[in-house]
Amino acid sequence: MRRFTMEPGGGMPKHTNTVEHEQYVLGGAARIGLGDEVIEVSRGDVIFIPGGVPHWYESLGPEDFEFLCVVPNSPDEIRIVEGE
Repeated sequence: MRRFTMEPGGGMPKHTNTVEHEQYVLGGAARIGLGDEVIEVSRGDVIFIPGGVPHWYESLGPEDFEFLCVVPNSPDEIRIVEGE
């Protein structure tokens, strides 16, 4: 399990992971690109990200965006996706 905090206006570039992961939003709000879909999430939301699906994050609002990320106990490789 990992805990992430993104400052307001922060984010994470489009990338893929080799393993699936589930996320639970602890606070704040964000826009998440997940494959061809864009969703907005906030406290209490749960997000499922299948392995190999490109995804990105953009923190929204005045608060830090905080979430827990649960991954299987398997090797994971993160790859930044450029130009897609």
